[in-house]
Formats: sequence, C-alpha cells, structure tokens
Amino acid sequence: MTGVRELVARLALWIERLMPAGERRTALLAALEAQFGADDAPVTAEACAAIEHAAWPFARHIALIYEPDGTDPPDTEAREWQLPNAATVRARAGCVSRVERRTDGTGVIRIDGLDPVGLAQPFIDAGFALLAGSKRIVLDLRGNGGGEPGTVALIAGWLLGDDPVQLSEVVGSAGSRQWWTPARPPGTALRQDTVVLVGPGTFSSGEALAYHLQQRGRVTVAGERTPGAADHVLPIRLATNVLAHVPRAVVIDTVTGSNWEGTGVIPTETIAKHL
Repeated sequence: MTGVRELVARLALWIERLMPAGERRTALLAALEAQFGADDAPVTAEACAAIEHAAWPFARHIALIYEPDGTDPPDTEAREWQLPNAATVRARAGCVSRVERRTDGTGVIRIDGLDPVGLAQPFIDAGFALLAGSKRIVLDLRGNGGGEPGTVALIAGWLLGDDPVQLSEVVGSAGSRQWWTPARPPGTALRQDTVVLVGPGTFSSGEALAYHLQQRGRVTVAGERTPGAADHVLPIRLATNVLAHVPRAVVIDTVTGSNWEGTGVIPTETIAKHL
C-alpha cells in the first residue's frame, strides 16, 4: 500500500517535470517535503486533503482525488484531458444553463462550465444573441468550474468588441501560447453595461473570464472572492487510489502582466441588487 511519503515524492517528481521553474515551484516542493517527508502513514482521503491544503498557498489548482476502488497503475507519461463528446455537450447546451430577459430589460445568461469551443459555440452564441436588445447584462459565473481557454476567448469577444483583443499568454515549461478574442462581424459585439457574478464556485478558466473582463474595465464584478486558481493542470495518476491535478502552465493576463493566483478575482459590489 502506498504511504503518504511515497505519494508526495511521486507528486514532487511530476511537479518538477511539468510545472514551470521558479520561486513558486521551489517553495511548493519545500513545503510538501517539510510537512510530509517523514510521513509513512497509509494514504487516506484525509491525507489527500491535507496534502492539497499544504499545496494551495503556492498552487491553488493542485487536487488529489482519492479513489479507494481504483485499479489503474500510476502514470509514467503525462496524459491529456479527455474531452466530452458532442452528445454530452448538446445535452447540457454547452453549459449554458439559463438565459432570461427580465421585465426591467435586464438580460441574464448563466454559464456553468467551458466546454470545447467547437462544440459550445452554437449555444453560447445563441444565448448572447438573445441579449442583444437588453438594457443591461448579467453574466452569472458562480457555478463555472472552468474548462477551455478558447471558450473564454469566445465569450469575452461578445463583450470586448468586434476587433481581436489579446487576453493572455499561457506560459509552460514546454513553451507558451497567446489567447485572443475572435474577430467579429462589425457591430455585433454587445456594449451594454455588464455585471459578472462570481463566488467560491467560480474556478480556474471561469476565474480567467471574470478577471480578463474586469481588468479591461468592461464589467463590474459582484459577489464573493473566487478561490484563486490560475494554473493549467494535467490529470496524473499518482497511485491506484489517487488521481492528481498537477500544474503545467500559468496564465498571464496581457493587461496586468499577472493573474489571480492565490488572490482570486475580487468583486467590487455585493450580489444582492443584481439577482
């Protein structure tokens, strides 16, 4: 049976392999070694939670999922995320869970995840098109746990204008990639005052969307501070009973040169008057 010290040693090797070098990685590895380097107790759900909490001050996106009935061997090569199939995305309407036109002229759209842009775009475009004549817009991201950065760019483009805008650069040990909003037909971007609702359930690329819009002065962010996870991660099996999310790259906002890692997206208004 895998013990805590062995599990953390495997996690550390994957962190060194995937996470870009720097002070944050060094501090993360030192914290894990200091707390668990001599811990030979068996791995439990509680131990996984303790490892997560020790890692979060340095990398909020690290997760250890305890699977007591797991049978797959530990990974020796990095894997990629398994994408949802088209039928799954259609069944959940590309994570667009609500579109509403209120009697006061407010248009509300709730998006609870960021499915691959090629599958999600018809639903996202339809939702925003229904808001074109609204007096103001509320974009509800309180249940958005993240997903594809291409879908972040698609949604941001509806609100940032017809011309392409660079949102970010994602920097990893294997290189970097820029993310831009798409060019839109002239006059089709929405220009109404917009409020973005966030909270503890807004995570990862869901946070990215709120942060990029906020830093460009396009929206008012209301609600509660988000968790603060700005890394891109890969799923890595550390043991038959533990699947980890390990950082492989970090998002750098083009305007700030920084991100929301650790601090979260910080609202400037309470949520009550926008519901």
